[in-house]
Amino acid sequence: MYAITIPEPGGPEALVWAEVPDPVPSEGEVLVEVAAAAVNRADVLQRQGFYNPPPGASPYPGLECSGRIAALGPGVSGWSVGDEVCALLSGGGYAEKVAVPIGQLLPVPDGVELAAAAALPEVVCTVWSNVFMVSHLRPGETLLVHGGASGIGTMAIQLGKAIGARIAVTAGGPDKLARCAELGADILIDYREQDFVDEVLKATDGVGADVILDIMGAKYLERNVRALAVNGRLAVIGLQGGAKGELNLGALLTKRAAVTATSLRGRPAAEKAAIVAAVREHVWPLIADGRVRPVVDRTLPLSDAAEGHRVLEASTHVGKVLLTA
Repeated sequence: MYAITIPEPGGPEALVWAEVPDPVPSEGEVLVEVAAAAVNRADVLQRQGFYNPPPGASPYPGLECSGRIAALGPGVSGWSVGDEVCALLSGGGYAEKVAVPIGQLLPVPDGVELAAAAALPEVVCTVWSNVFMVSHLRPGETLLVHGGASGIGTMAIQLGKAIGARIAVTAGGPDKLARCAELGADILIDYREQDFVDEVLKATDGVGADVILDIMGAKYLERNVRALAVNGRLAVIGLQGGAKGELNLGALLTKRAAVTATSLRGRPAAEKAAIVAAVREHVWPLIADGRVRPVVDRTLPLSDAAEGHRVLEASTHVGKVLLTA
């Protein structure tokens, strides 16, 4: 088969379309013939040499894909060759085939095209695990989503709205904010022109956000704490603004607030399987009835993954960038 390889870390040109051995499904795995994969920030970090796959994972980038089951590994039941699926991966999505543990496999939701389903697993599992399983967002609460026009952001808006939360977003410029509003965002903050703490407090009559989903890390840490409501929960899922910041524990004590930080890729298989099962139970029905949908900005050939990375790094997109095999 062919896959995107990274002979040496570097810029987008470091991604090389090359012939590699076919993967062989192990116990409890299936072989998926990839129809499409999605581009994620983690793929960019891997290309740059900063985020290697966990031990035993495929060396190729790609944390989510869609396709059809081509073969069953030993001990697999409940799935058949030819089933249309999408999958959460530890790596290997940028390839014509990938081996997937069945605990990380999902059926393509009703009403979603096969290629578009590649835009779902990583973002849905990230949002559901952090906003709902860890931060316990409830109806009537306010959710602040940083990077509202990103793949994570567009999904967080929809899921938060679906359960009856009020959604605030930050995004760069009126065009992206307009797209966020179309998805259901209520409070629109242009981070280039406005201070998100002031805007959130003003929109909530000084209360603040009950849950904040943050991709920036250190750069936003102090302001995120100021923007939290009493009993608020800050979920950090990215470090685009740095990894080391100063945390005012006194402010947390006063607000009885919590800060959590999680990643998905390196979690044990059992934890990933539990998240995937929760997503299938709670989110797949929302997608099937049209209340939540994948947001795809553009689709490129898998062999042109470098261009997909350039688009992501330029931050001109809204939603997901897909690569089709």
